[in-house]
Amino acid sequence: MDRRSGRSEGRRRKWRGAALAGGMGLLAACERGPQSALHPAGRNAEAILDLTLILVAGGGVIFLFVMALAGYAVIARPERFPGSRAWIIGGGVVFPIVTLTALQVYEFAVARQLSDTGGVEPLRVEVTGYMWWWEVRYPGVGEGGEVLRTANRLVIPAGRPVEVVVTAADVIHSFWVPSLGGKMDMIPGHENRLILVGERPGTYRGQCAEYCGAQHALMAFDVVVEPPDRFEEWLAAERRPAAEPDGPQQAAGRDAFLRAGCGSCHTVRGTPANGAAGPDLTHVGGRGALAAGTLPNTPEALAGWIAGAQHIKPENRMPSFPILGGDDLHAIAVWLESLK
Repeated sequence: MDRRSGRSEGRRRKWRGAALAGGMGLLAACERGPQSALHPAGRNAEAILDLTLILVAGGGVIFLFVMALAGYAVIARPERFPGSRAWIIGGGVVFPIVTLTALQVYEFAVARQLSDTGGVEPLRVEVTGYMWWWEVRYPGVGEGGEVLRTANRLVIPAGRPVEVVVTAADVIHSFWVPSLGGKMDMIPGHENRLILVGERPGTYRGQCAEYCGAQHALMAFDVVVEPPDRFEEWLAAERRPAAEPDGPQQAAGRDAFLRAGCGSCHTVRGTPANGAAGPDLTHVGGRGALAAGTLPNTPEALAGWIAGAQHIKPENRMPSFPILGGDDLHAIAVWLESLK
């Protein structure tokens, strides 16, 4: 961290401490978790929290002042207000203009800070929202400099700015990782950008923040912040094609997957499956959850999802496959879970 960042961090902590001590105990008592805007893990999320606390505290002070003045006006004798015109102009015009202008200028300064990369070349990540999952692409980092595709999970290096370019394939969605930054709308046919900086390694939960249909509540994703060396190891692992089946059951699962036509919608690099309609499953076994945060990533959950996707998440674009026999279904789930 450079000297300027250190001073900024000190000021942010001072402001936050003052605001919390001045009546924000209720907010500070909210539960910690991987999706909490009150416990930031990056400088942009900290700046947004500081802005929120200052606006709430400032609004509270203004409210108390106005209520005290109103109470005084009710109980005081009329002769105690000799200059009613001055009260109207001062309290009704000058005071709100000065106060709101100061808050607006501060808000603009914070907005500029949110797009500042500090002169560091950001990592570019492209995210497309679908009903109801997330496609994640890393341009130029795949095998031979191609695009690396994954789904429902962003992995980013700690301390490095990440430019997230967002759009939507169908309806308006909204990209939001409260612990790392603010919201950004995802609009079909249009690209928006936001900067994320994860400073504390860990896994943070993101969520679609714009109602987008029946399964909007089941449209989550993870952002994994890794130390730079671990991030490079992850990239190297993601570049590799799917591992060869280890044993006859996994081989049977791969063959059943291809025989059932799953490869027409999904890609598994290293196999004939090259579909693009659904998530890339090359390393699906290494993801933390299934179906955009709906299910845990286990062979049992995988089998349940394949057999009854429309029952678990109605109207999503993954058809159910109840026609698969129990042996084939279990073998496919075991094979997919092995793809890490």
